[in-house]
Amino acid sequence: MGMPRSTPSAPAAARGTGATPDSPGEVPTTPAAAAPKRNRRGRPGYDRETLINKATEVFVTRGYDGTSMDTVARELGITKSAIYHHVKSKEELLRLAINRGTDALDSAVEAESHRTDLTALEQLRHAVHASVLILIEYHHSVTLLLRVRGNSAVERDALEKRRKIDEKIRGLVAAAIAEGGVRADFPPGLITRLLFGMVNSITEWYRPGYPVSPETIADAVTAMAFSGLEA
Repeated sequence: MGMPRSTPSAPAAARGTGATPDSPGEVPTTPAAAAPKRNRRGRPGYDRETLINKATEVFVTRGYDGTSMDTVARELGITKSAIYHHVKSKEELLRLAINRGTDALDSAVEAESHRTDLTALEQLRHAVHASVLILIEYHHSVTLLLRVRGNSAVERDALEKRRKIDEKIRGLVAAAIAEGGVRADFPPGLITRLLFGMVNSITEWYRPGYPVSPETIADAVTAMAFSGLEA
Protein backbone atom coordinates (compact mmCIF):
# COMPACT_ATOMS: atom_id res chain seq x y z
CA MET A 1 0.00 0.00 0.00
CA GLY A 2 1.27 3.45 -0.83
CA MET A 3 1.91 6.27 1.64
CA PRO A 4 -1.22 8.17 2.71
CA ARG A 5 -1.77 11.46 0.93
CA SER A 6 -0.51 14.42 2.90
CA THR A 7 -3.01 17.06 3.99
CA PRO A 8 -2.38 20.81 4.16
CA SER A 9 -0.96 21.89 7.47
CA ALA A 10 -3.29 23.69 9.84
CA PRO A 11 -2.94 27.45 10.41
CA ALA A 12 -0.30 28.53 12.86
CA ALA A 13 -2.91 29.41 15.48
CA ALA A 14 -4.23 25.82 15.43
CA ARG A 15 -0.88 24.03 15.63
CA GLY A 16 -0.14 22.38 18.93
CA THR A 17 -3.84 22.32 19.93
CA GLY A 18 -4.93 19.30 17.92
CA ALA A 19 -7.50 21.43 16.13
CA THR A 20 -7.81 21.81 12.41
CA PRO A 21 -9.91 24.27 10.39
CA ASP A 22 -12.40 21.42 9.77
CA SER A 23 -12.70 20.30 13.41
CA PRO A 24 -16.34 20.24 14.54
CA GLY A 25 -17.33 23.23 16.62
CA GLU A 26 -14.15 25.11 15.88
CA VAL A 27 -14.22 28.61 14.37
CA PRO A 28 -11.36 29.10 11.91
CA THR A 29 -8.84 31.57 13.22
CA THR A 30 -7.46 34.02 10.64
CA PRO A 31 -3.98 35.54 10.91
CA ALA A 32 -5.55 39.01 11.21
CA ALA A 33 -7.64 37.94 14.20
CA ALA A 34 -4.76 36.10 15.81
CA ALA A 35 -2.23 38.91 15.43
CA PRO A 36 -3.59 42.46 15.10
CA LYS A 37 -1.49 44.64 12.83
CA ARG A 38 0.98 46.73 14.79
CA ASN A 39 1.74 50.32 13.96
CA ARG A 40 5.17 51.03 12.60
CA ARG A 41 7.55 52.29 15.23
CA GLY A 42 8.55 55.91 14.96
CA ARG A 43 5.42 56.86 13.03
CA PRO A 44 4.91 60.62 13.57
CA GLY A 45 1.89 62.18 15.17
CA TYR A 46 1.94 64.95 12.53
CA ASP A 47 1.75 64.83 8.78
CA ARG A 48 4.52 66.57 6.84
CA GLU A 49 2.76 69.92 6.39
CA THR A 50 1.65 70.14 10.01
CA LEU A 51 5.16 69.25 11.16
CA ILE A 52 6.64 72.06 9.05
CA ASN A 53 4.07 74.55 10.38
CA LYS A 54 4.71 73.64 14.01
CA ALA A 55 8.49 73.56 13.63
CA THR A 56 8.41 77.00 11.96
CA GLU A 57 6.60 78.40 14.98
CA VAL A 58 9.25 76.92 17.29
CA PHE A 59 12.09 78.39 15.19
CA VAL A 60 10.46 81.84 15.28
CA THR A 61 9.77 81.70 19.01
CA ARG A 62 13.13 80.31 20.14
CA GLY A 63 15.41 81.34 17.29
CA TYR A 64 16.72 78.88 14.75
CA ASP A 65 20.33 78.78 15.95
CA GLY A 66 19.26 78.20 19.55
CA THR A 67 16.80 75.43 18.72
CA SER A 68 17.90 71.80 18.59
CA MET A 69 15.93 68.93 17.10
CA ASP A 70 15.45 67.71 20.67
CA THR A 71 13.76 71.02 21.44
CA VAL A 72 11.55 70.78 18.36
CA ALA A 73 10.52 67.23 19.29
CA ARG A 74 9.79 68.23 22.88
CA GLU A 75 7.74 71.28 21.86
CA LEU A 76 5.72 69.18 19.42
CA GLY A 77 5.31 66.31 21.87
CA ILE A 78 6.75 63.72 19.50
CA THR A 79 10.00 61.79 19.20
CA LYS A 80 12.98 62.83 17.11
CA SER A 81 12.54 59.66 15.06
CA ALA A 82 9.06 60.90 14.18
CA ILE A 83 10.58 64.12 12.81
CA TYR A 84 13.24 62.22 10.89
CA HIS A 85 10.47 60.21 9.28
CA HIS A 86 9.74 63.37 7.27
CA VAL A 87 13.06 65.28 7.09
CA LYS A 88 16.73 64.34 7.14
CA SER A 89 18.07 67.21 9.22
CA LYS A 90 17.37 70.48 11.00
CA GLU A 91 18.72 72.33 7.94
CA GLU A 92 16.21 70.61 5.68
CA LEU A 93 13.42 71.53 8.08
CA LEU A 94 14.56 75.18 7.94
CA ARG A 95 14.61 75.09 4.13
CA LEU A 96 11.09 73.69 3.96
CA ALA A 97 9.87 76.19 6.55
CA ILE A 98 11.23 79.21 4.69
CA ASN A 99 10.32 77.99 1.22
CA ARG A 100 6.61 77.90 2.02
CA GLY A 101 6.63 81.70 2.31
CA THR A 102 9.18 82.54 -0.37
CA ASP A 103 7.57 80.29 -2.97
CA ALA A 104 4.15 81.85 -2.37
CA LEU A 105 5.55 85.39 -2.51
CA ASP A 106 7.52 84.71 -5.66
CA SER A 107 4.55 83.11 -7.42
CA ALA A 108 2.26 86.02 -6.55
CA VAL A 109 4.68 88.72 -7.73
CA GLU A 110 5.47 86.75 -10.88
CA ALA A 111 1.79 86.29 -11.70
CA GLU A 112 0.94 89.98 -11.24
CA SER A 113 3.93 91.17 -13.26
CA HIS A 114 2.73 89.20 -16.30
CA ARG A 115 -0.85 90.43 -16.31
CA THR A 116 -1.38 92.14 -19.65
CA ASP A 117 -4.77 93.55 -18.60
CA LEU A 118 -3.16 95.88 -16.04
CA THR A 119 -0.95 98.94 -16.23
CA ALA A 120 2.45 98.78 -14.54
CA LEU A 121 1.06 100.77 -11.60
CA GLU A 122 -1.86 98.36 -11.24
CA GLN A 123 0.50 95.39 -11.42
CA LEU A 124 2.56 96.93 -8.60
CA ARG A 125 -0.52 97.62 -6.47
CA HIS A 126 -1.78 94.07 -6.95
CA ALA A 127 1.66 92.63 -6.11
CA VAL A 128 1.84 94.61 -2.87
CA HIS A 129 -1.72 93.66 -1.93
CA ALA A 130 -1.04 89.97 -2.62
CA SER A 131 2.22 90.12 -0.65
CA VAL A 132 0.39 91.36 2.45
CA LEU A 133 -2.10 88.50 2.25
CA ILE A 134 0.69 85.94 1.81
CA LEU A 135 2.69 87.40 4.68
CA ILE A 136 -0.34 86.99 6.93
CA GLU A 137 -1.13 83.47 5.69
CA TYR A 138 2.49 82.33 6.02
CA HIS A 139 3.26 84.60 8.94
CA HIS A 140 5.87 82.44 10.68
CA SER A 141 7.53 81.37 7.44
CA VAL A 142 8.04 84.95 6.24
CA THR A 143 9.15 86.05 9.71
CA LEU A 144 11.78 83.32 9.61
CA LEU A 145 12.86 84.47 6.14
CA LEU A 146 13.34 88.04 7.38
CA ARG A 147 15.51 86.85 10.27
CA VAL A 148 18.06 84.70 8.43
CA ARG A 149 21.56 86.16 8.14
CA GLY A 150 23.29 83.82 5.71
CA ASN A 151 25.02 81.65 8.30
CA SER A 152 24.50 78.45 6.30
CA ALA A 153 23.92 77.31 2.74
CA VAL A 154 20.19 77.09 3.42
CA GLU A 155 20.11 80.65 4.74
CA ARG A 156 22.18 81.98 1.84
CA ASP A 157 19.80 80.31 -0.60
CA ALA A 158 16.86 81.94 1.20
CA LEU A 159 18.52 85.36 0.99
CA GLU A 160 19.11 84.86 -2.73
CA LYS A 161 15.43 84.04 -3.27
CA ARG A 162 14.47 87.12 -1.29
CA ARG A 163 16.81 89.24 -3.42
CA LYS A 164 15.19 87.94 -6.62
CA ILE A 165 11.72 88.81 -5.32
CA ASP A 166 12.98 92.33 -4.50
CA GLU A 167 14.34 92.62 -8.05
CA LYS A 168 10.95 91.73 -9.52
CA ILE A 169 9.25 94.38 -7.38
CA ARG A 170 11.91 96.91 -8.33
CA GLY A 171 11.22 96.11 -11.98
CA LEU A 172 7.52 96.81 -11.47
CA VAL A 173 8.35 100.10 -9.74
CA ALA A 174 10.66 101.15 -12.59
CA ALA A 175 8.00 100.24 -15.16
CA ALA A 176 5.38 102.25 -13.27
CA ILE A 177 7.72 105.26 -13.15
CA ALA A 178 8.47 104.99 -16.87
CA GLU A 179 4.75 104.72 -17.57
CA GLY A 180 4.06 107.87 -15.57
CA GLY A 181 2.02 106.16 -12.86
CA VAL A 182 4.54 106.55 -10.02
CA ARG A 183 6.41 109.72 -9.08
CA ALA A 184 9.88 109.89 -10.62
CA ASP A 185 11.70 111.94 -7.98
CA PHE A 186 12.77 108.84 -6.02
CA PRO A 187 14.83 105.90 -7.35
CA PRO A 188 13.09 102.53 -7.81
CA GLY A 189 15.31 100.82 -5.26
CA LEU A 190 14.37 103.29 -2.51
CA ILE A 191 10.66 103.04 -3.30
CA THR A 192 10.89 99.23 -3.21
CA ARG A 193 12.55 99.28 0.20
CA LEU A 194 9.99 101.72 1.61
CA LEU A 195 7.07 99.72 0.23
CA PHE A 196 8.26 96.43 1.65
CA GLY A 197 9.48 97.99 4.84
CA MET A 198 5.81 98.73 5.47
CA VAL A 199 4.70 95.28 4.34
CA ASN A 200 7.36 93.40 6.31
CA SER A 201 6.64 95.36 9.48
CA ILE A 202 3.39 93.38 9.75
CA THR A 203 5.43 90.44 11.05
CA GLU A 204 6.24 92.46 14.17
CA TRP A 205 2.67 93.02 15.31
CA TYR A 206 0.29 90.69 13.48
CA ARG A 207 -0.90 87.63 15.35
CA PRO A 208 -3.65 85.12 14.49
CA GLY A 209 -6.94 86.40 15.84
CA TYR A 210 -6.11 90.04 15.14
CA PRO A 211 -9.48 91.86 15.09
CA VAL A 212 -9.10 93.10 11.51
CA SER A 213 -9.36 90.80 8.49
CA PRO A 214 -6.30 90.10 6.32
CA GLU A 215 -8.11 91.63 3.33
CA THR A 216 -8.71 94.87 5.26
CA ILE A 217 -5.06 95.02 6.33
CA ALA A 218 -3.95 94.51 2.71
CA ASP A 219 -6.35 97.24 1.53
CA ALA A 220 -5.05 99.64 4.18
CA VAL A 221 -1.37 99.03 3.42
CA THR A 222 -1.93 99.42 -0.33
CA ALA A 223 -4.00 102.59 0.04
CA MET A 224 -1.56 104.24 2.45
CA ALA A 225 1.52 103.27 0.49
CA PHE A 226 0.28 104.42 -2.90
CA SER A 227 -1.36 107.63 -1.74
CA GLY A 228 2.13 109.10 -1.51
CA LEU A 229 3.59 107.33 -4.53
CA GLU A 230 1.21 107.92 -7.41
CA ALA A 231 2.19 110.68 -9.77
